[in-house]
Amino acid sequence: MTMKMKRRSVLAALGGAVAAGSASRAAWSQGKPIRVGSKNFTESIVVANMIADVLEAAGFKVERKLQLGGTGVIHQALVNGDIDVYPEYTGTALLVQLKMPVENDAAKVYAIVKKEYAEKFKLAWADTLGFNDTYALAMKRSEAEKRKIVSISDLAAQSSELRFGGSQEFLVRPDAIPGLEKTYGLKFKEKRGMDPGLVYQAIGTDNADVISVFTTDARIKAQDLKVLRDDKFFFPPYFLTSVVRQDALEANKGLLEALNRMGGKFTEDEMIQINAAIDLDKRPAAEVSKEWLKRKGIVQ
Repeated sequence: MTMKMKRRSVLAALGGAVAAGSASRAAWSQGKPIRVGSKNFTESIVVANMIADVLEAAGFKVERKLQLGGTGVIHQALVNGDIDVYPEYTGTALLVQLKMPVENDAAKVYAIVKKEYAEKFKLAWADTLGFNDTYALAMKRSEAEKRKIVSISDLAAQSSELRFGGSQEFLVRPDAIPGLEKTYGLKFKEKRGMDPGLVYQAIGTDNADVISVFTTDARIKAQDLKVLRDDKFFFPPYFLTSVVRQDALEANKGLLEALNRMGGKFTEDEMIQINAAIDLDKRPAAEVSKEWLKRKGIVQ
């Protein structure tokens, strides 16, 4: 191929890329909605509704695609372009998607995932909502006191006598049972994977002795469970925020600014109240979302 032909070929390719980008932006400008996804548990669902409500209040057209599945499913949906934004935890991104070593400094974890997601996946992170909802292991308080189990190390010494119940995802994630077994030497008599909504039911009906929990889950207090101390600091920080496609940001002016309106606005105690309204009071997540966004002055 001559130099002139090569130059024409390169220019044609560049022109095609520009045209494709223009077409993409044109599609957005013609009313393409921002597609908001969530995982299949309460906190992810209600925060996804908050994201959608905030974007609608900012004038964006929104499509809700909720309860898509676990972390692997929804991350791939975002990367593939099936959704444009969803709420994710910094610790989950660090260990599950990036497969990087545990880091316990919250600011460092956020900086790492923000940089790596931009480079590897062309995804951006908004400001965190302000609360840390970390994983934990919990037992009935009466059983933990009887066995004198306060920490996960205490649990490890008696784990061969106990049954564990957790989500299917928790059984396989590196920041969950596989990592806990390596760090603490846990060897449960039985491990059962189940739908996240059934985990508390399992311990309530004595079908599990130990379960995985999120620390902002109101059912911990409602069922009088004892959260075991992570004495070897296995779990990293899990701050929740919006992860959004770069092309969506480029095509929608003001999108990141709208998402950042929720930045730093919620505490752990407030998220417990929000989750309680849905899980215990049985109120719709969409209703609770709107109530709290107005209460915090994020939307009118």
